[in-house]
Amino acid sequence: MENRYAGTVTVGAKGQIVIPKEVREMFGIQPGDALILLADRDRGIALPPKEMFREVTDKVFNRGK
Repeated sequence: MENRYAGTVTVGAKGQIVIPKEVREMFGIQPGDALILLADRDRGIALPPKEMFREVTDKVFNRGK
C-alpha cells in the first residue's frame, strides 16, 4: 500500500514524536518543514503540511473564487 501507512510512534519525555521515514518520504517532509497540528478530542490528531492550511483558509473565506 504505497498510499497508506499504519504504525506506531512513541511520545518522548519532552512530548516529541518521530514521524516514520516512510511517512516523511510519502509526503516529502524535510527537516525544518512546518506542519500544523489539528486536534479534536473525538476525532484525533492530524498533522497536515503548512501549505494545506492556505488551501483550507482560502476555501473557508471564499478566496478561491
